[in-house]
Amino acid sequence: MNNKLTHSTGPLQAWTAALVFLLPFLSLVTLFGVSATSFLFLLSAMPLYLRGRAAVGYSWPEVRWVVFAFFYYFAFAALCYMVRPVAPLSNLEKPARMFFAISALMLVLVARPSRRALWWGVIAGALVALPQVAWQRIVLDIERPGGLLNAITFGDLSLCLALLALAAAVDFRSSTRQAVWPALGALAGLAGSVLSGTRGGWIALALALVVFVRHGHLVPSRRVRALLAASFALFAVAWFVPALGMQERVLQGVSDVRTWMDGGSAFSNVGIRLELWKGAAMLVSEHPWFGLDPAEYKAQLAQWAVAGKIDRVVLTMPHMHNDALQALVTGGLPGLLAWFGIMAAPFAFFAKAMRSGAGGAFAPALAGMLLVVCYFSFGLTEVIFWSVKGSLFYALMVFLLMGFCLIEKERIGK
Repeated sequence: MNNKLTHSTGPLQAWTAALVFLLPFLSLVTLFGVSATSFLFLLSAMPLYLRGRAAVGYSWPEVRWVVFAFFYYFAFAALCYMVRPVAPLSNLEKPARMFFAISALMLVLVARPSRRALWWGVIAGALVALPQVAWQRIVLDIERPGGLLNAITFGDLSLCLALLALAAAVDFRSSTRQAVWPALGALAGLAGSVLSGTRGGWIALALALVVFVRHGHLVPSRRVRALLAASFALFAVAWFVPALGMQERVLQGVSDVRTWMDGGSAFSNVGIRLELWKGAAMLVSEHPWFGLDPAEYKAQLAQWAVAGKIDRVVLTMPHMHNDALQALVTGGLPGLLAWFGIMAAPFAFFAKAMRSGAGGAFAPALAGMLLVVCYFSFGLTEVIFWSVKGSLFYALMVFLLMGFCLIEKERIGK
């Protein structure tokens, strides 16, 4: 039996490369790009199902826990829908489409596109989005610009693209002419995040720095390390530019916390979150095992607001502004496990790929670790998986980067 992965070239390879490019390229400048790309991956993989299944089966020991994590995430959502009469069918959309993002892994393993397509999409996506948000912030004087997106989603994904561009620099290190592009992409992504005023992304940047410090000895280029240092230095310098409002937003956040702890108004960006988390703790204490449907927990919050146990401001919020708490409130401990699984399983896969030192797998493995770190960080103060865009971007990028790691591992025979 031949254990080598079979793959295609020609039109299929070119088409897959185009899809790989379009995912990050369209992520910030369109409302529909990520969703449309996910459908195209699925439709393109369907005629190749048998070959795709064989390719995934060949690498099953490496990918099984990630596939299982996304399947459990979907299966648990389906179970909640079946046992909760008030749950709408739309609750299944994101988990189902995240699981079916495995089609991107299948297509990449069969078609074998160059991972440069992904890097160029990341770089181009950050570069084309920056002028749009800069125009809104500087010319239109919009305090929290986000292009066509919510400012928080834009800022988070922009920072994510910046860090992915830093990982791309590893693959571009051998070309003096092309090495400047990952640098520009990283700087553009960082600038876009700063201009959006999104504070949650700053936590991601700090944790990403830990990843780079922890694995810095594996980065095989002084040029890449210099780019990394320059990017973080630029972000630090932005702190001292009053027009960017970074200092002001941090100080405002500290003030909001003090006001809330002193029993003052919860009507502020941070105060609302703290009041939501207080309400979440109360909900979890009463329903720790299976949680409540969003409609049910919102009704409970409304009762507590009337009774004066929590501030009415929480009733205006669509979610808990924390991914782990949202999962715990709506799914109990099994729901928290579902969220944790789609974080931990990909992180473990990419960490192992980095440690193995399998040649060109280092760059996509590093990008995968940074992707997971970003989403974990974003979820501390936001429900990044609330939107279809944020959910699909994560799942598709996880499976794409896994595919490129597996291709490299198979290429060198490890």
